[in-house]
Amino acid sequence: MTDSLPQSGDEIRWDRYDDVVRALDEFFDESGARATAHGSQYVDLWRALRRSTVGGKLFRPRMVAAVFDGLGGVQSRAVAPVGAAFELLHTALIVHDDVIDRDFVRRGRPNISGIYRDRARSAGVDRDEAEHRGLSAAVVAGDLALFYSYRFIDRSGIDGAMRAHLLDLMDEALFASAAGELLDLDYSGAIAIPTVESILAMGRLKTAVYSFEVPLKAGAVLAEAPDAVVASMGDFGREVGTAYQIVDDILGVFGDTEVTGKSATSDLREGKRTVLVAHAAATEVWSLIAPTFGSPQLSDDEAATLRVRLEESGARSYAERLLADHIARARAVLGRDHIPEPLRRTLEPLIDQVIRRGR
Repeated sequence: MTDSLPQSGDEIRWDRYDDVVRALDEFFDESGARATAHGSQYVDLWRALRRSTVGGKLFRPRMVAAVFDGLGGVQSRAVAPVGAAFELLHTALIVHDDVIDRDFVRRGRPNISGIYRDRARSAGVDRDEAEHRGLSAAVVAGDLALFYSYRFIDRSGIDGAMRAHLLDLMDEALFASAAGELLDLDYSGAIAIPTVESILAMGRLKTAVYSFEVPLKAGAVLAEAPDAVVASMGDFGREVGTAYQIVDDILGVFGDTEVTGKSATSDLREGKRTVLVAHAAATEVWSLIAPTFGSPQLSDDEAATLRVRLEESGARSYAERLLADHIARARAVLGRDHIPEPLRRTLEPLIDQVIRRGR
């Protein structure tokens, strides 16, 4: 599950960033004040959760607002709380994902698990117990973020059928992400390499549905768009989200670390199941890749050799063709007759962002 979605100097424009920030700040101010009645430890947890939520690019709220504005929506007061709901849902999922992966650092600094682990270690607790405390605190924090993401919809000022529709979309996002997380667990521990189709399906469920498909659909629902437009936003999000996943897989092995900020060796050391690996595993070259793929001690020279082998297997060229196919499908969705021209112009930059990311 990623939290570094596409960014560029030509991002999708929107004018509601401050509104979403304000909605999140008000929520955390209120929650922090409530927490004082239950002790300083609870206040500290809310502060840690706040740090994990605010200060980002607010990509998912941006998707909500982009579609809403592209369709000329009028229920503008609801855009910020609905966008904030998806941002808090994102926080919940990455906090829990870090627990599952036993990660204590995110974006180069301690995450919630790391904060509480380090605090326990400073108090003299042994390493195993300190890690357990850190992971446990993160479970509690993630649960809070998950529950209150739904409460943002409740407090959006929307009622009736639209409110029910938005809650159904939140349900769709969470339901799919949980399924994708479970598949990721199964695939990461499996001896056999999953197929390309399985890898793409897992990535869609785990990330693309809640990061692309559902926020785009929510923006259309808020704008009271016809069902055909809402459905097309889901289709567009699926294709762009899949394209994003493929780019992420390519950059994870062949990307320039100074540009992407991500190691080009960690995926190979971790034995991450990607589109590249799934394709290569079905070729004769895999016998030359398998012995060192997934080795925690993989050297830089060995990683370089694996990149050459992956190229020889045709994995990179295959992934690039697959990317082009999904980009073409995304553009075809925007070309549908019922997609208004202002919405088409609003969303076209998202395709370019995905293609140019890390290049």
